[in-house]
Amino acid sequence: MGSTADTTPRPLRLGVIGTGLAVEKLHWPALKRMADHFQIVAFANHTRPKAEEFAAYAGASMDEYHADYHDLLRRDDVEAVLISLPIPLNLPATRASLEAGKHVICEKPTGRDLEEVRAFLGLPARFPDRKVLIAENFFYRDSLRLARSLIDAGAIGRPHLLSWRRMSHQVPRAGEFSGTPWRIEPQYVGGPHLDGGVHHIAQMRLLCGEVGQVYGAAEDANPTMGGPSDLTLTLRFVGGTVGSYTAGDSAIPLPPEDNEMRLYGTEATMLVAPQRIRLHRADGTIEDHRIEGSDGGYYNEFLNFYDAVVHDEPVVGDIAQSFQNMQVMLRGLESAASGQVLPIDSVPGGAVGAVVPFWRPRRAEVSFDGLPVQVIVETPQP
Repeated sequence: MGSTADTTPRPLRLGVIGTGLAVEKLHWPALKRMADHFQIVAFANHTRPKAEEFAAYAGASMDEYHADYHDLLRRDDVEAVLISLPIPLNLPATRASLEAGKHVICEKPTGRDLEEVRAFLGLPARFPDRKVLIAENFFYRDSLRLARSLIDAGAIGRPHLLSWRRMSHQVPRAGEFSGTPWRIEPQYVGGPHLDGGVHHIAQMRLLCGEVGQVYGAAEDANPTMGGPSDLTLTLRFVGGTVGSYTAGDSAIPLPPEDNEMRLYGTEATMLVAPQRIRLHRADGTIEDHRIEGSDGGYYNEFLNFYDAVVHDEPVVGDIAQSFQNMQVMLRGLESAASGQVLPIDSVPGGAVGAVVPFWRPRRAEVSFDGLPVQVIVETPQP
């Protein structure tokens, strides 16, 4: 088995811009496991109490705190920045960081509309020596990478139908993402479907390839959240797969929902869950692949960012891929308003029908070399 255990250079000196829930719950748990890759040397948040909370759990000194992130960007000891801000601030913060000579890992999505994302698309040409990774963790999830590798190996034959229903009880709750003011009253189209739904578009694109057409319908039945609560998309993928995606954010409690994506192939059916991939084969046998030790892709996306900056490795979650996730969701919302089937443009700079690149660790021979994750395969009785 190959290894990524070549000597790691000194840690990348990282500045954190925005120290809210995403950093606390998603990014910091990965970063604290990667002290040999990243050293947090500065952090910024416009609210000092939030910054103090970050300093407490991250073991950082308030001497490294800045109320204005522009002051952080003036520091010579900051080589790269993590941007975790409300969606409307992603573009100006990324542009300012690149202008200051920093590499950037930025939370998704890259803007509140396609106009902003197109402005994002122009940044790499202006700053060709800077690395930018958009933190779409679904591209890096170990379970989804395993599913993709099984599909690529022909485990289900030709995928021809996708079915996914995702339902949740979504009301504002203190201390959770649903309670964030800019999510309750979003300043962008689509509300939670733009913020969270782009993850699901990323998953479908990773497993089924590019979307060629979308038809949408929407309804608003949740007065506690901004934007439509219910969205259905009928998708036609360039490779021939057709799909149905339903997402609902209910104001009332719901019965138990499995929320698994199902991908039907000519040889087998695949059930895709966050920590498990299950294959139902044509002969009636079942094969379970359980993922242990995975954090949902955050460790992997930071590793890809580090290797891009230090070793000039390619970035999988780049701006063009983020654009495509957003385009599918926004066109679906536009279709819901207009009642028309809408086409999806190809990835800027990419071939028509091109699939999302498959990420694996640097110098790894197989998908999980050098990662803190274990895959357990079982064959339960049908």
